[in-house]
Amino acid sequence: MFHLIHSTPPSVRPRQRTGTALRALGFGCALLLAGSLPMAGKGPPAWMDGPIALGAGNAGLAAGALGGDEESVSPDPLRFSPEELRELHRRFGVHGPQPRLAQLFSSGIDQLQPLRNHTLGQIESLRPVILSECAREHINPMLVTAILFDELRHAKPGENHPIAAHSGLFTTHGPAQIGVGELVHQGLLSKDASPEEIAAARDQLLDPEQNVKLLVGKIARLKRALGFPTDRMLDASESARDAKALATLAYLHNGKLDYPRGILALMQDPELHALIYGRQKRSVSPLI
Repeated sequence: MFHLIHSTPPSVRPRQRTGTALRALGFGCALLLAGSLPMAGKGPPAWMDGPIALGAGNAGLAAGALGGDEESVSPDPLRFSPEELRELHRRFGVHGPQPRLAQLFSSGIDQLQPLRNHTLGQIESLRPVILSECAREHINPMLVTAILFDELRHAKPGENHPIAAHSGLFTTHGPAQIGVGELVHQGLLSKDASPEEIAAARDQLLDPEQNVKLLVGKIARLKRALGFPTDRMLDASESARDAKALATLAYLHNGKLDYPRGILALMQDPELHALIYGRQKRSVSPLI
């Protein structure tokens, strides 16, 4: 038996998970009828109150988020100006937040402790590949872990069964919810791939370790596209510019404007930190 030991638990910000896509609808309805879901928030999100200029053009995002003095960057990495949002939408097709009802369902699912424990176990099995791939690409492993944790606990039942995956019913697959198009972006699949090649790509996405590698590759690809530093790991605790860059990368993974808040909060989750950075200690039987 092993125990995970974490020397100094990091500070934890209140998690205000607003959800990803509308998933597990029937289960969410049951929770809603049971009165166990929290009330939806009132008014617009705080990160919509003010701008933080990222500039314009292909190099504009990097110039605004990471260029200039540290003091020129907003202390709130979740604030995106209208110009930023238009540029991100133009280049990557991202869009606004989820409907409130979808946020409500996701928030209810997040309160289920058995689901959380099961998801932590899945993350633990992926820890070696997370650490090795992130070290190779200079990616913050907590960003990858937070995305995986979020996507795994909001997975649709049966979506990763090979029959369901090859049916065309779902467009994203695996722990990180990666689509076939990402293999094209990474040069692993041609744009005019045959049906057989696409089927093989879906099988690749269903492999958990390969899926994690593709997620890390996606983040590295986006870092290069945005001009973010590729020779070091982004650290939200050290730099406001890095925090904004991490929020932008999280936004681009999911495409929903309310997604970065939950991911940046999960990056501070002490249990996730213990899984990734903790050390294992074998328990000694008292009979020995």
